[in-house]
Amino acid sequence: MFLFHRLSPLLQRTQQGTFRPATLITSDVQSILERLGSERTLLKESVLIGCSEQNQVQFCLDVGELDQAAVEEECGGTFISLRKSFFLLTGRDAPLVAKGQALLRWHQTSGFCSATGEPTQRNQAGSQRVCSSSGIIYYPKMSPVVIVLVSDGKRCLLGRQSSFPQGMYSALAGFCDMGETLEETLSREVAEEVGLEVHSVSYSSSQHWPFPQSSFMMGFHASVSPAHTQLSVDHTELEDARWFSLEEITSALQVKTPPRRGNPPVLWLPPKHAIGNRLITEWMDRQRRGQGGE
Repeated sequence: MFLFHRLSPLLQRTQQGTFRPATLITSDVQSILERLGSERTLLKESVLIGCSEQNQVQFCLDVGELDQAAVEEECGGTFISLRKSFFLLTGRDAPLVAKGQALLRWHQTSGFCSATGEPTQRNQAGSQRVCSSSGIIYYPKMSPVVIVLVSDGKRCLLGRQSSFPQGMYSALAGFCDMGETLEETLSREVAEEVGLEVHSVSYSSSQHWPFPQSSFMMGFHASVSPAHTQLSVDHTELEDARWFSLEEITSALQVKTPPRRGNPPVLWLPPKHAIGNRLITEWMDRQRRGQGGE
């Protein structure tokens, strides 16, 4: 079982100095809850999130009603915000933790039916909620988001929002509007944020992303004409946007750990398991193979 405290996952440091999600068996969690004076019914709020390679059922539980420091001491770990955790966890652990947090948040914000105002009740696994009055069934939802890495053939375009850690840039992204196709969203977002017209759009991959509140990220590559690369940055959307060379990207991808506070690198990229990093890595590989012109 994976524990969260107000949606922050419990992590443990390994002997190698890396981090992994703290994994506890159900009986141990029950004992911890009892020692900390929690009601026995809290364990029933756990949510099924998957099955391990060893065929062990995996659940998550938010213990935000308990004292954070006390739980950390009992479990030998630390609750760390999900955003920070994403830079500490490996690619295998991060998606599972993200799924758990997303489901826990959905349950915490979906306690009442939007049609009747009556309470909703979850099923045993936590995969749905049902209105106690109308019988309407609610399922967890994700908001569709397009993320695109734009290239002029020799450089790639990255932007940063003010909420990003200092020095971090990523591919451009935006939510799909009602009635839009993915291609329309992609073109609109790039035009709005940096004033460029894209062409040669190609699909890469997709990913669940827990921010801001469960997004379904669909990744693309797109090109712009080398003759039309002048940026017009919308500073209400982005703090900055810049073209980066292959050498700059190659160097940035070699940064393995988050920069120390107050001493960020010139360019810091999203964590390895983020789709933004995947798009950037794909672009670098294409450039090295001499396929930068799409």
